[in-house]
Amino acid sequence: MTIQLVKGEFPASDAMELISQLVQVKIKYHEQKISSDMNEEDIKSREKKIKKLQDDLSEMKKYVQSIPGNVAMISHMNVG
Repeated sequence: MTIQLVKGEFPASDAMELISQLVQVKIKYHEQKISSDMNEEDIKSREKKIKKLQDDLSEMKKYVQSIPGNVAMISHMNVG
């Protein structure tokens, strides 16, 4: 099954807002999964994923700002 999350062309500011909010949901998911009863390795793994998402978001912001005009975006979630 596929859910279409985003499809269209957006001004850079709107594109970044959508991207940021989607990434923030995933960061929040990982933050909520970290608990005091987790072992250190699992906590570090989640923290590493959060850091990667933050770094990727920063790189995406630079990239989107370099695009003249509207930004074309397509995002799907596939489950199967």
